Amino acid sequence: MEVQGSNFQDTRLHRRFAILLEKLWAGMGQTIPFACQDWASTKAAYRFLSNDRVSEHDILSGHFAASAARFAAAAGTILVLQDTTTFSYQRE
Repeated sequence: MEVQGSNFQDTRLHRRFAILLEKLWAGMGQTIPFACQDWASTKAAYRFLSNDRVSEHDILSGHFAASAARFAAAAGTILVLQDTTTFSYQRE
């Protein structure tokens, strides 16, 4: 559900994002080259992330939509916990 809700300008970017997430999920905690396992996949990942038509909002839009749906479906109090050990507060 998280990936389906992502909004990209092109369906090819959406497919590429799903593939990249699968590789990063399988290699959780590893660097992109180790998670991608070969030069072609690594280059494709970096090309996707540096694409001018891909923004942080595009990447996170599916997660935001899925989170909003989960919040709307929940009854009662919702606790939102945050681990700030790897969070960056730097924004434009």
